[in-house]
Amino acid sequence: MQRMQKVWKMLNGLHDIFLIAVFAAMVLLAVYSLWDSAWILSDASDASLRNYKPGEAETASVSPITDEQIGWLTVEGTNIDYPLMQGEDNYVFLNRDPYGNYSMSGSIFLDSRCNPDFSDGYSLIYGHHIEFGRMFGALDDFLDEKYLRAHSRGTLYLGRDGARRLQLEFIAAMRADARDRIFFDPDNGAKAAGQIVSRADVLIAEPEGRLVALTTCADTSSEDRLLVFAKIIGS
Repeated sequence: MQRMQKVWKMLNGLHDIFLIAVFAAMVLLAVYSLWDSAWILSDASDASLRNYKPGEAETASVSPITDEQIGWLTVEGTNIDYPLMQGEDNYVFLNRDPYGNYSMSGSIFLDSRCNPDFSDGYSLIYGHHIEFGRMFGALDDFLDEKYLRAHSRGTLYLGRDGARRLQLEFIAAMRADARDRIFFDPDNGAKAAGQIVSRADVLIAEPEGRLVALTTCADTSSEDRLLVFAKIIGS
């Protein structure tokens, strides 16, 4: 009987140790998650980049941003105001900031298959979905028609010096599967306009002329992507 009691006592002790270990692991995981989120948000909120925006105090000639910068993207009334990068493939800037350093928040970048002068009929720009509207986290709000109408203007500064500028008029927003070859393969961009008209969740103007799509993950639990479409105004 005493032997059995000792066994039960030992098992109870092991059970308590196991519960403490599980609790400690959960606390550590929570702390790591908070630290990781703060680190990603900090990277995405790097205000030093604005010093190198075309027309600001600094000039492109002294900019530490890598030579893979092809311009700058600004969407009025949002936090989208970033250097626009383009790598030799679409993996280069997923986890690399405009200075060339490793970064979980990555960069805003043009699809490697698109022409950097935006002469294509359809151009695709990617960015991570970061909280508080950082990077392309701001695209969520464009699914609301009222918001889209109030934030329908943007500017593409071409080249490191932004000498040439293209005005953007945002016209539509939607969710789509990441495997959709119409919207995520620039080579099929000629078909995009018709699909936008028939499939957009929000549409406030007709898609015509050269189109630009901004895209990011819709959520972490699906293959859906958010797409916000703009047409280029002028040459």
